[in-house]
Amino acid sequence: MLKGRNLIAPVDFSMEEIAGVLDTADRIIEDQAAFSQKCRGKVLASLFYEPSTRTKFSFDTAMLRLGGEVIGFSDPMTSSTAKGETVADSAKTVSQYADIIVVRHPKEGTARLMGRYADCPVINAGDGGHMHPTQTLTDLLTIRHEMGTLDGLTVGVCGDLMFGRTIHSLVTCLCRCEGIHFVFISPKELRMPEYVKHAVRESGHQWEETTDLEGVIPKLDILYMSRVQRERFVSEEEYLRLKDYFILTPEKMALAKEKMIVMHPLPRVNEIATAVDDDPRAAYFRQVKFGMYVRMALIMALLGVE
Repeated sequence: MLKGRNLIAPVDFSMEEIAGVLDTADRIIEDQAAFSQKCRGKVLASLFYEPSTRTKFSFDTAMLRLGGEVIGFSDPMTSSTAKGETVADSAKTVSQYADIIVVRHPKEGTARLMGRYADCPVINAGDGGHMHPTQTLTDLLTIRHEMGTLDGLTVGVCGDLMFGRTIHSLVTCLCRCEGIHFVFISPKELRMPEYVKHAVRESGHQWEETTDLEGVIPKLDILYMSRVQRERFVSEEEYLRLKDYFILTPEKMALAKEKMIVMHPLPRVNEIATAVDDDPRAAYFRQVKFGMYVRMALIMALLGVE
């Protein structure tokens, strides 16, 4: 049972527990109306200390579609944070009003700290460049729907691998699946952090590192693109130099497998040409909707709703 638990990193749940959430999401997809009052009378606190469109809207919509209510903020300067209130006190206070808390924060570790002090379940909606576990659940549901399995896949992750928390979360979670081959595609300056590579090594999966997207795209089952994240750079000059390092175009897609899918956590900047959107292998907008369904399933699980 996941009732009362926090979700701070993907490894907080076993793969069996994750599969249970994905199975519930599948049932919601099949009959959304049957779940429309499952969280009636429940309140979700949405605490976003960092800008977000998809993740915040996805969580808010998920709770509303379950019949619950949403409180919170998307600008910390409208909260007591502006007065110097600590994260611990905020967590303790908000959990007196809400049944579940969703938090996004620019500093790594903040979500775990909040989970320690809150009197209700806490979901990490992204903490700095560290983890983004509900995006991982979204990605897993997308892969399972599009590919029919989570095992035996060649997965290419491309772009900003140093700061890409969605990619860190996905790779560490896929390490617990069977027969995954990882391809890390990035500029040398934005390579995958060593702790993620260590997790892959420990899991016994194969991985390779390259700067050549065109050279490896023919063998991929999944191409997970990511933007170069301006907000993580100290140097504007360095960001501008690297932001358009990889651009996925129809010409590059022509090299890929017929059944390969392209994923992206969004927002995109220039890394996927809009001409790719019409390709049936472009799964990133379908991915957005899967995110709402899996967050509905997660909220139910943590609140203990049958």
